[in-house]
Amino acid sequence: MENKHYIPRILENRINDFLKSPEIIAIIGPRQCGKTTLLHQIAAKLAFSKTGIIDFEDRDELNLFMHDIKAFAKLHVQGQEFLFIDEFQYAADGGKNLKYIYDHFPVKIFITGASSTELSVQSIQFLVGRIFVFNLYPFSFNEYLHFKEPKLAQLIDGRPEIGLEIIKRVNSHYADFQIYGGYPRVVLSFTNKEKETVIKNIFNTYLLREINQILNYRDEYKLTRLINALALQIGSSVNYNELSSVTGFKHNELLEAIDILEKTFVIHKSTPFYKNRRLELVKSPKFFFVDNGFRNMAIKNFLPASNRTDTGALNENYIATELVKKGYAIRYWRTKSKAEVDFIIEDQGDVIPLEVKTTLNKPSVSRSFRSFLEKYQPPRGFITSQQLCDDISVNDIPVSLVPHWYLDPRRI
Repeated sequence: MENKHYIPRILENRINDFLKSPEIIAIIGPRQCGKTTLLHQIAAKLAFSKTGIIDFEDRDELNLFMHDIKAFAKLHVQGQEFLFIDEFQYAADGGKNLKYIYDHFPVKIFITGASSTELSVQSIQFLVGRIFVFNLYPFSFNEYLHFKEPKLAQLIDGRPEIGLEIIKRVNSHYADFQIYGGYPRVVLSFTNKEKETVIKNIFNTYLLREINQILNYRDEYKLTRLINALALQIGSSVNYNELSSVTGFKHNELLEAIDILEKTFVIHKSTPFYKNRRLELVKSPKFFFVDNGFRNMAIKNFLPASNRTDTGALNENYIATELVKKGYAIRYWRTKSKAEVDFIIEDQGDVIPLEVKTTLNKPSVSRSFRSFLEKYQPPRGFITSQQLCDDISVNDIPVSLVPHWYLDPRRI
């Protein structure tokens, strides 16, 4: 039976295209981003087929899978058309046994995992050519708006141009999303106090359960300081020596800790885009948080953007997360003479610049943005701001000026 309270996910449509393919479907992403709900939603739509659903948080089922795979297969796989395994990351070296099921039974397998490290180490090495991996993140703003005000979301989806009154109406939703992010349980909360409580629980779950228990990483105090330091540096390239000093990590420990935060979907790296090593930066990454609410929890600040000094960081982090959710690798451009563009999107061979402005009252292009256009001659460019919506041309290159939330992938 389908969940009446289910909030549709864009990823579901992508996965539906592979329901009849033989490959294992792996859904990985942060804790509490909706993987289990999505798994059960897909299973519910296959209710007329023979399906089995297993949760590896059930230690009895996990132990059976790990220590007697043939018995596990007879109980849960034989005769089934679909097999769903939730929390697969708990199965140490589970990929070998999953391969056994794949090779011996005509069953379509779905698994979820909360850590890309665990899934890659334990599964993919045994399943090359047998597995499709999909990342599920907290809600995109589009998914969020479709839940909060479906008719408004549909109106925006179907219109290439939007008026000021619609922009203002959507901005009221964006103001909330900008602060509290898109974790499903947060979105379903009724009050700001409840949202903050939920985010605090998610934050602690990441540190205490995901990182400590699964990855056996125990220096929680230093890790918390690292998360806080990165949260305060949104939009800025990091200096590893400074981070080492602030957190107490040695250099190699720092790199390991950052890698853990990336693999557990806490942060996402933006690397420099360059073609000329002599004139452009080639190192110095930036880091963005996968969710704005998680980032704001790290610095314990849930004030509205109008009462904050880091609104630019909030907007830039939002754009970064939306691009990642759409499947783009995020990069930025900076020259040694300090010219900079916030994001460079590489799409089917095109290089597209994107600049984030906190406020923009009339169409204008920064010197840095213009410099990139002149140097690389991209097919188009984007500038996002609070409410300006317009199209201009800079040296015959079309540039779209859109609200932060209107960065439509169809226009990229």
